[in-house]
Amino acid sequence: MALAPGTADFRDADVVFIALHGGAGEDGRIQSVLDLAGVAYTGSNHIASAAAMDKDMSKRLFRSVGVPTPDWMMAPAASGVVGASLGWPVIVKPNKQGSTVGLSVVREAAALQDAVERALRYDDEVMVERFVSGREFTVGILDGVALPAGEIIAPGEVFDYESKYQSGGAREVFPADMPAAESALIQDYARRVHGVLKLGAYSRIDFRRDAADGFWCLEANSLPGMTATSLLPQAAKAAGIEFPQLIERICSGALKRR
Repeated sequence: MALAPGTADFRDADVVFIALHGGAGEDGRIQSVLDLAGVAYTGSNHIASAAAMDKDMSKRLFRSVGVPTPDWMMAPAASGVVGASLGWPVIVKPNKQGSTVGLSVVREAAALQDAVERALRYDDEVMVERFVSGREFTVGILDGVALPAGEIIAPGEVFDYESKYQSGGAREVFPADMPAAESALIQDYARRVHGVLKLGAYSRIDFRRDAADGFWCLEANSLPGMTATSLLPQAAKAAGIEFPQLIERICSGALKRR
């Protein structure tokens, strides 16, 4: 059921399809409201959504199941400590935000504080993370199954907001051009991440591969983009699942869970 503003109560809906990113849409608050109302909805429950959105918490959980993730610390952190512990460059980003909003690549100590202050515009917690240079990959999870890995080829060093949403941004390749053993490895990592965060019917997990061919989990997305050309639908298509079928499976799963 589609609800036009002011025409119906959302509690009359068969299922609410959540297609929000960041903030209250992805951090569990919307999910909590729908739980209290007893309404079926897509995605993960409020606890899993909050855990995935909190990058500090989720990275601790990644490591608890043996999934490598870049070293990090939380601001405030003296530039000397950052340089000694993480090296330069580093990624500075809001701890609980989506779509790489407020993210900066910091190459030297003098630029650290400005990047922290920029991130603080979007969250009250800021993460400083070791930058991993290399190819970027993503793995979607659907009904507990890892979909074919994809590669994200961004014009810059990171898959930032502009690369994601502006015309002529990143190029995305599904399935990724990589050895089968490497694809199987990050699919396994993605399943572990999805499981330890207790995510729902679907998610998307992002990785970087360094120069030594080591893989590092960057983050988990509890509500990945869901247009026909978004990353998860592209991964599903590579597995033989067309977009209408994918949407139907997600909605049916939400109803069964409720």
